[in-house]
Amino acid sequence: MLEAAFHGWVQIDYVRPGTRVRFFADDGRETAGTVIEATAGEHDRLTVPQRVTVRVSGPVPAGSPGMFDQGPGRVRGKKFYSRGIDDQGGVASALAMLDQLHARPPRVPVAMLLTRAEEEGFVGAVAAVVKPKLLRKTDRIIAIECSAMQPYARQGDGVIIRVGDKTSIFNSGLTYFLTQQAEALATADKTFKFQRALMPGGTCEATVYDAYGYTAAAICVPLGNYHNMDREKRRIGPEYIDVGDWKNMVKLFVQVARNGDTFAADNSALRERVARRYKRLKHLL
Repeated sequence: MLEAAFHGWVQIDYVRPGTRVRFFADDGRETAGTVIEATAGEHDRLTVPQRVTVRVSGPVPAGSPGMFDQGPGRVRGKKFYSRGIDDQGGVASALAMLDQLHARPPRVPVAMLLTRAEEEGFVGAVAAVVKPKLLRKTDRIIAIECSAMQPYARQGDGVIIRVGDKTSIFNSGLTYFLTQQAEALATADKTFKFQRALMPGGTCEATVYDAYGYTAAAICVPLGNYHNMDREKRRIGPEYIDVGDWKNMVKLFVQVARNGDTFAADNSALRERVARRYKRLKHLL
């Protein structure tokens, strides 16, 4: 038996006795276990587990991370399932982008920033802006997410340009630039699909960067069983995404990276579009 500190946003109703978990030791050992009891705590107006008692199959070193035991990644049909895709799906897409850029580098520098403890309150992202050793104010930041799918932002309909989250709206100029690049890509590649939506299922790191004065936008794919919560069956389940959406996200990343030098931070592209329409229609005044 052991007591585990619980971090994250999973509601306590889903962490029932018998829920399977797995711990990972530094030496590579994995230890399976089952939940015996969970005590309640409050997190952002939600009732979540605070301490969880677990029966394990063997000794677990103190401080070992654990997850819900939903199995490693696997593809079924058009979906990819895993015990954790948020945020590993975003990491994988950025690495796939870097693979393609390495073969033919873009005109402007492209970097990938990995941060810790996003689910606990963007601890790594806040540290990156409070002590900016890796960031500059001139950087254009695109936060990568797997965000809870919405009725108007469904799986299979393409990668999503995320205009905002439940807390804030992201930079208008950079978001419009992403939209332009997606439209150009859709014209050149008939298999590419994208959406543009506000995704209110949670708050993402773009909110942090925006709050600290950085130019930030976001791209995501719709996530099923957000935070392992299978809302239909009311139990813990594997997270899943549409493979096509993920591939489209990689395509959009590469497109944006190759054309990043054309981004105008003053929103001039949108202003020019509005001005052309005014010139054509001003006689209606």
